[in-house]
Amino acid sequence: MSLRYESFPKTILEIIHSFEKGRLNLSPGFQRDSVWTDSDRQKLIESILRGYPLPSVFFYKRETDGQIYFDVIDGKQRIETILRFTGRIRGNRFATKKIQLPGEDEKDWVDWDKLKRRRQQHKIESYTLLTIQVDGELSEVIDLFVKINSTGKALSAAEKRKAKFYDDDFLKEAARLARRFEGYFKAQHILSVGQILRMKNVELMCELMLSISKGDVINKKAALDRVMQSGSMTAHQLEKASRLTVSALNRVRRLFPDLGRTRFSKISDFYSLAVLVARLESEGLILTDRRRNRLAWDLLVSFSNGVDTVRERQRRAEGAGPGEELYREYLLTVLEGTDEITKRQKREEILRGLLGSLFERTDERRLFSSEQRRILFNSATDRKCTAKGCGRRLGWDDFTADHVRPFSQGGRTVLSNAALLCRKHNSAKGNRRPHRGGRRSR
Repeated sequence: MSLRYESFPKTILEIIHSFEKGRLNLSPGFQRDSVWTDSDRQKLIESILRGYPLPSVFFYKRETDGQIYFDVIDGKQRIETILRFTGRIRGNRFATKKIQLPGEDEKDWVDWDKLKRRRQQHKIESYTLLTIQVDGELSEVIDLFVKINSTGKALSAAEKRKAKFYDDDFLKEAARLARRFEGYFKAQHILSVGQILRMKNVELMCELMLSISKGDVINKKAALDRVMQSGSMTAHQLEKASRLTVSALNRVRRLFPDLGRTRFSKISDFYSLAVLVARLESEGLILTDRRRNRLAWDLLVSFSNGVDTVRERQRRAEGAGPGEELYREYLLTVLEGTDEITKRQKREEILRGLLGSLFERTDERRLFSSEQRRILFNSATDRKCTAKGCGRRLGWDDFTADHVRPFSQGGRTVLSNAALLCRKHNSAKGNRRPHRGGRRSR
């Protein structure tokens, strides 16, 4: 069924009444978030007060339970601005720029309360907008939304994706995680407030979830569209992708505590770093050793400074200096406009070469064997719990073999790294390396 449409002039007061009755939906699933600045909103109110004509607004007319409702296809920012200015959306009121009202001697800031005091509110309420009411299949309405919003403040790639796949579980989970890490992204200058308003945080989270779940960098647009169009990710796969992404981002936050002062706060660089950390973790490398982590941070800062130095030289039409070829090679992966998959692969390769060798691999065997336990117990000179302040005498049925250097921090499952502990203190120890109260078994 093709789209049908009719046009009707409506006063702003009529539109306000529809909103107050719950018949006007500003934020249907396909709609973008609020992207106008206060300056944009002030200019709109000024145009209305001066009687300037405004473009038409588009509504999707639909019927639910015998009632007619209107979803805003185009004009959300304008209608939202009017509702904010008149106080119908609370907490976000604003004034126009200085204009001269009839009967006033000079220009002044104008807000809704002042208009009412001057009995000039009719200048807003009686203003007429041409509304285009569209009826048809939702998929066609969404296509119309994307086409209409391809000019002016055009839809970003993330906003287009939201419009087409707003009911997709993968996109919903990415949006949830994006909100969870929004404060971190802003604090580390990875994303600005404006970028978050344009859903760049959701797009970044989509990329990270898909890349980390696949264990490799992706060709951004094609891969994201493919997984949403096909709905190929099962609920189990989605849960795993979400869990691994949260783990990787938390690990990046701990490993590199102040990314905001390095070039790795840039989206392309941050993406590559986060995906690499996820891969190192999946390969069983130990990322919890404080000394090695400090060294990794120092290396990353030094590398960032080197790349930035080469970039400055390029701006002055100078070449890379001796020993700076790696910095120049890395810079080539981020300078050109499109972040192609080959550039992402090269960037990760360079970062792996820089950081990968710092981290130890966990022992393939976590538990001490029965033979090791027998040797440990039978060769102990004093069969007591070695936890500080314990000293409990241990028998064959109630001792545990403990990693002196925790397994999670690279401790090997060998007798030279083993000690006797009672079950209580082994459970309480976790991955800490406690002070010993007794002599370690030999």
